[in-house]
Amino acid sequence: MAWDDLKATLNGADRERWIGVYIGLLAVVLAICTMGGGNAAKDATLRNIEAANTWAFFQAKNMRRQVLRVQADDLALRLQTEPDLTAVGRAAIESKIAEYKKQDANLTSGDPGVPAEAREGLDQLFEKGKRLDAERDTAMRKDPYFDYGEALLQIAIVLASISIITKGNLLLAVSGLAGVTGALLALNGFTLAVSLPGMG
Repeated sequence: MAWDDLKATLNGADRERWIGVYIGLLAVVLAICTMGGGNAAKDATLRNIEAANTWAFFQAKNMRRQVLRVQADDLALRLQTEPDLTAVGRAAIESKIAEYKKQDANLTSGDPGVPAEAREGLDQLFEKGKRLDAERDTAMRKDPYFDYGEALLQIAIVLASISIITKGNLLLAVSGLAGVTGALLALNGFTLAVSLPGMG
């Protein structure tokens, strides 16, 4: 009996009104999907820029640390190969080695005078860079689901609109399938609950 009622509704005078409501719902879901896709694309771009800046800063600090290590090694070698150094000269070299090692430690772990969460040593920059890379990758995995969801929702709206003119229920059924699939893809774009092959 329920099927007969549905069939009568689809073929009756209220058909266009119900399809209009259905198209309106598709348009709402499409708007949400478009917003999610735009946010995912912006997040991916922003995180990529932040990650690139972090890794550039990391590389600059790492190069500085390597220079300090070479200089400290050179001075330590000088202490070993020049036994005739005066006590003052030896003390000056040892003081410089200690200073380089302190700078090395600060570059590696951050300035101990700064709160731990605000430090920008190589260890912290490495962790930050990895986190930003992961956030960028997550946003990039979300984007295709929104893209395909958006396309399917647009197709569903067009097919539903055509079915009003042609009175074709097959087009309406295909529109329903496209609409449900598009909505599920959009939902998966927000949650990444399922990983589909070839997407993200």
